[in-house]
Amino acid sequence: MNALEVVQLTVNYEKAPVLWDLSLTVPAGKLVGIIGPNGAGKSTLIKAALGLIKPISGSVAFFGSPLKKVRNRVGYVPQRESVDWDFPITVFDLVMMGRYGHLGLFRRPKAADKELVWSYLAKVGLEKYASRQISQLSGGQQQRAFIARALIQEADLYFMDEPFVGIDMTSCELILDLLKSLREEGKTIFIVHHDLDSVPSIFDWAILLNMYLIGCGEIGDVFTPELIRRTYGKEEQLLDQVAKLSQEKTSGYPSL
Repeated sequence: MNALEVVQLTVNYEKAPVLWDLSLTVPAGKLVGIIGPNGAGKSTLIKAALGLIKPISGSVAFFGSPLKKVRNRVGYVPQRESVDWDFPITVFDLVMMGRYGHLGLFRRPKAADKELVWSYLAKVGLEKYASRQISQLSGGQQQRAFIARALIQEADLYFMDEPFVGIDMTSCELILDLLKSLREEGKTIFIVHHDLDSVPSIFDWAILLNMYLIGCGEIGDVFTPELIRRTYGKEEQLLDQVAKLSQEKTSGYPSL
């Protein structure tokens, strides 16, 4: 059974196409990079899959079922810039929000839920920041807090929209370690990612996207100079990155 199946998905913004006739399948247990230039529809793909925006046509299935039947199996970490960091909530309460789907309507968190929050705060290194308001955290700490909120859902599939943007190396390494652990547990993780140099060292599967699907498959099969050129066009800077990749150079990201 595939973790994700997208069939002929088309999405418009104000009558302008953002995704066009997109079809792809991804098996479970993969760490997937969603790769493409700005405006390629990467975040749109995630939001359409999650039902946050309505497509013109097409369908999305998770583990062979529509989202409404498996919603608790799917977690989401949005872009940091889309979050209201001045909202008056502590780090502890933010992570607890990830348990609401398990608690049900009008049920209060139990001691076991609170212990679980402390456990996930420890996993992201934020135990001592539990009582802080989220705006008092650094960018990397904020990202880790939102990842903890997603992980405490104990889902089988996660979408993370640009989790490495604007964070420190400590947070980067910690998040990468968490991703490795999730993959070893058989989880499927989709990550919108921009640093081409680091793609081979992080992901084992890639979706190359620029409004249309350019490629979807194992890194060695689809993350090639030819398909990257088709994804990004002939921008000189990006072609330089492709040259680096062909020489098997990677960035400062730790390898998984």
